Order: sequence, then structure tokens, then C-alpha cells
Amino acid sequence: MELLDFVNNQAKSGRNFPKFKAGDTITVHFKIKEGDKERIQLFQGVVLQRSGSANTSTFTVRKMSGSVGVERIFPTESPFIDKIDLNKRGVVRRARIFYLRELKGKKARIKEKLGNMSGVATVTA
Repeated sequence: MELLDFVNNQAKSGRNFPKFKAGDTITVHFKIKEGDKERIQLFQGVVLQRSGSANTSTFTVRKMSGSVGVERIFPTESPFIDKIDLNKRGVVRRARIFYLRELKGKKARIKEKLGNMSGVATVTA
């Protein structure tokens, strides 16, 4: 058991990303390596779900590219994630909002949580 705890502590990145949940709109800055060069690409969309815990947690982000929905699953402790920006907080009643996949147009909108976003900061790794 001690070995498992040791491995989990070593795998933690120590980065403090903003707290987000399903329904929030976030921008994920992640590193892409193309040959010798490395660049940062942005992926902005709505969080559909968060799953797992501790080092094995992941989150799914969905964005609309034209009329095609694109979903991407990110590991929370990935070294390729540079930073995460919280754009707006959404009000949803579910922890997993897969019903958003079938909705189109105005029905696919999520209510925005009004009020200040105090405590929300972008942390760069």
C-alpha cells in the first residue's frame, strides 16, 4: 500500500487548475508536438462530464466545429495540459450532460450562472 501511495504522490503535477464541473465553458491550452516543434493549441467547449478521482481523473469537453460536434477527453494530470481557463459557469441539473449531443441550435444553450466569478484564476504551469 505504501508503494501505491508513493507512486500517486510522484504522479501529481502540483498545478492548481480552477474548479469546474459539467456545464461550465472552459478553454484548455494543450501542447502538441509536431516533429521537432512544439506549439500550444486551444480547445474551448462545454464540460460534459468529470470522471475518476485523484491521478486517474479525466474530463470530457465538447465544442461545435461548424455543424459537427467534437468531443475530446483530457486526463486531469496530463503533462501536455499547459493551463485551463474558466470562461463561464453553467447551470445544469446533471453531473453528466450527454443529452446535449442530440440538441441543436438554441436548445443546446446552457444557462449562465450569474454573479461574480471570484476565486476563478488561470494558473500557468
